[in-house]
Amino acid sequence: MSKLTSIFLSLSLSLSLLILTSHASVQDFCVADLSLPAGPAGYSCKSAANVTVADFVFTGLRKGGNTTNIINAAVSPAFDAQFPGLNGLGLSIARLDLAPGGVVPFHTHPGASELLLVVQGTIVTGFVSSFANKVYVKKLVKGDLFVFPQGLLHFQINGGGRTAVAFASFSSANPGLQITDFALFGNDLPSVLVEKTTFLDDAQVKKLKAVLGGSG
Repeated sequence: MSKLTSIFLSLSLSLSLLILTSHASVQDFCVADLSLPAGPAGYSCKSAANVTVADFVFTGLRKGGNTTNIINAAVSPAFDAQFPGLNGLGLSIARLDLAPGGVVPFHTHPGASELLLVVQGTIVTGFVSSFANKVYVKKLVKGDLFVFPQGLLHFQINGGGRTAVAFASFSSANPGLQITDFALFGNDLPSVLVEKTTFLDDAQVKKLKAVLGGSG
């Protein structure tokens, strides 16, 4: 091995170690202080003296959510705002209940990838790639997993005649959520602009705005 190669390998190893150690946590945890507003990096840490075991336990997913709504579905999140112990750990979870006919419309999670596990019933789900708009769709049954890459549009639909239940884990303590239908029609953007950008006529846009709570 030449001297130059040896120096290069040593520098590469040193750089790799530096990168690895730069991502190492400098404390055991950072339980969210919910009395302060969240920032781009999450919540500020609660004083360690005030941390209790309750900060690391969440019982809100024991029961299904209320599915008597326009989409016949309920999502019960366990994100950092509900589960302070998750703050800074880069993971979270949510429970999905889909009544017969239930649907979670096209939506994205800008801050995380998602892994969906079906535990009851059947769910038809899929996502659309950002290249060529290729669609990947599958009907899932109990025990099946489906992964949604970060930021891509995806949906879930009840695929049977009884309530379906699934748990979705995320690669962020706060994955974010934007539902396409509500983003388009649940706002105060003037209808004429929505019509131009969606190619829908005035009557359709006004109908959707009325259903989804929009104005303008």
